[in-house]
Amino acid sequence: MTDFAMPNNSTDLTGRVALVTGASSGFGERFARVLAKQGAAVVLAARRIDRLEALAKEIEDEGGRALAVEMDATDTDALFAAIDAGEKAFGTIDILVNNAGIPDAQRAHKMSVDLVDRVLGVNLRGPWLLACEIARRLIEAKKPGNIVNISSTAHYSYRGGGAALYAVTKTATARMTETLAVEWAYAGINVNAIAPGMFVTEMTDGMFERIGPQEDNVVRGRIPVPAQLDSTLLFLVSPASECVTGAIIKVDDGQSAQKFMRG
Repeated sequence: MTDFAMPNNSTDLTGRVALVTGASSGFGERFARVLAKQGAAVVLAARRIDRLEALAKEIEDEGGRALAVEMDATDTDALFAAIDAGEKAFGTIDILVNNAGIPDAQRAHKMSVDLVDRVLGVNLRGPWLLACEIARRLIEAKKPGNIVNISSTAHYSYRGGGAALYAVTKTATARMTETLAVEWAYAGINVNAIAPGMFVTEMTDGMFERIGPQEDNVVRGRIPVPAQLDSTLLFLVSPASECVTGAIIKVDDGQSAQKFMRG
């Protein structure tokens, strides 16, 4: 039997290279900081290059390594260029966090075709292409890796309100995670997903403006913040989860429970 350290729970990412999409705010920004803090070189990808450059400087000032890359998740050439830039700077990318996403924020029958295409492009097509290209390069290099897709609890339940297509893409993201985990298991590439509930991020700020504060509508009377996903992310990209692939981990602070269950 192989001898493992006790406990076998390392989250040391020294020597690893991570690409984080949607890194200019919210979950993506936090994910990038956390990965860098644990030793990974981080490729920061998003459209808002000014924010990425500021974040990269902060990471480097703290002793980390980071590269800001402007990327529109609907632009195929930009997706592959981000990977090329990361490889040129740091070497083979062996961690991908498919975090970039946009809401629809409209009733399904009122959505323009352009909005439908953009939501599908950012939330599903882009992550699929990035995952496949990262995996192709890892297989060619004969290296293992970790891919983490960001789904949502909208995958499990949709209660209306103008996010139907968003929910569809997040279910597709969950299924993509399960199928690609099977596809690349032989190559040592683990593919998992995090399905967050309602968190305080730039994306939900607009929702709260429309519908008001939500603390009184959830069981624990609070809305979590991105830092409360740190441990889940690190588990899924580190040696601690070497036998975990194809998992969808729901992190919703009990929001799926009904309010009347509060004591």
